[in-house]
Amino acid sequence: MFASTPRPARRLPRLYLGLAVCLLGLAGCSSLPTIVPDLARHHGPPVQLEGARGPLSAAQSKAILKRLEHRGQDTDIFERHLAVEEAIVGSPLTTGNQVRLLEDGPATYRAMYASILAAQDHINMETYILDDDEVGQRFAQALMDKQRQGVQVNLIRDSVGTLNTPTAFFQQLTDSGVEVLEFNPINPLATRKEWVLNQRDHRKLLVVDGSTAFLGGINISSVYSGGSFKTGSRSKPKTEPDGGIENNLAWRDTDLQLKGPVVAELQKLFLATWESQKGAPLKEKNYFPPPVTAGREVVRAIGSSPDEPFSLIYATLLSAIGSAETSVHLTNAYFAPDPQLLQALEAAARRGVSVVLILPSSTDSWLVFHAGRGYYERLLRAGVKIYERRGVILHSKTALIDGVWATVGSTNLDWRSFLHNQELNAVVLGSEFGKQVQTMFDKDLAASDAITLEAWERRPLKLRFKELFARIWEYWL
Repeated sequence: MFASTPRPARRLPRLYLGLAVCLLGLAGCSSLPTIVPDLARHHGPPVQLEGARGPLSAAQSKAILKRLEHRGQDTDIFERHLAVEEAIVGSPLTTGNQVRLLEDGPATYRAMYASILAAQDHINMETYILDDDEVGQRFAQALMDKQRQGVQVNLIRDSVGTLNTPTAFFQQLTDSGVEVLEFNPINPLATRKEWVLNQRDHRKLLVVDGSTAFLGGINISSVYSGGSFKTGSRSKPKTEPDGGIENNLAWRDTDLQLKGPVVAELQKLFLATWESQKGAPLKEKNYFPPPVTAGREVVRAIGSSPDEPFSLIYATLLSAIGSAETSVHLTNAYFAPDPQLLQALEAAARRGVSVVLILPSSTDSWLVFHAGRGYYERLLRAGVKIYERRGVILHSKTALIDGVWATVGSTNLDWRSFLHNQELNAVVLGSEFGKQVQTMFDKDLAASDAITLEAWERRPLKLRFKELFARIWEYWL
């Protein structure tokens, strides 16, 4: 996300009064596009799963989906949604996976670091932010050590996300033999393809030896060094009225560690990005070892790119919400929804689905914060329940629908993720993993404050002006 520093509070009213006039003029002649395809359900072939030995038969696939249905809530989401998802995404629904839910930076970094140290063949890493701080230096040293041991390390880093990281930091990696690829360089003279400044690589992916993968919302930065559920984190933070933050707040985020056939799909996405960015030919390594059965989880990897007509992740999320029968539980860091997402959430709430959003109360992106808050009243009137997570910087991007369809990844619910970013999510099916996500959601909910319609209608005029101003920028945030 592009962080924005707010102006001093004493200057806000006059500033926004003038800009509000401009906004009203623009609003009359601008419209937001429909960004996903027709999600109408069409009859087609049954959903087919893939395992370690390749595609399963129709009967085997049906039996696995039936097992997932029987263990979950009373929902037809698998039958109603999965065929649409498969048609939209194209990547296989894989079985035989092991999925580990990782909460916050410390747990994620420990697992990632252990996997890096155990690498024998290659390490492929893709990240938006890689800071030159204690955490970044530790990862860099581990990567250089493995490279010197003969393990090939390939790193994709976003040019904007690593803008504040010194060139010397990456030069030491290159000098050790690590292949470093800058995604869509800010400098147009350094670009290897068409220069499009606004297109960014927001994915966070680590693949080790083609057998273990990590993905989610966590960048490589010391801001994640503290856990978000530590003692005292539930107290009310001293935030500014506009959602500004204190530097000592912990960052709340979520990642996944995956093993099994789905890792090959994540590897393909990494290699496709490398190729599309015209990176140097990669050293020959065993990028696709024979897949093995690592567990019982059913997982689909979904990558989206601004080069595609629409966001694959966003389209499948909309379809899942449209298929929901009992519950839609969303936790997201940056909420600036487009008309289709708004309509999907409202429609679900009005047909009796429990729609609950956990959003930030403090943020590092002031404009997105207020753009999203501008939709609170509309959603609350439709029956959507909104909570703001206190005491942390909420950076998680998770969804749980009907207790059996879960996704974790890098995708925010804003226009930048929908249109301008490369993003990466994993969809995990079944109540066993769903219960883990629900437990995590409940824990965040207990540390959040409810936003009621009555209280929201009494918010100060200053906040309303900020919402109005932020709305004009939401397409670009």
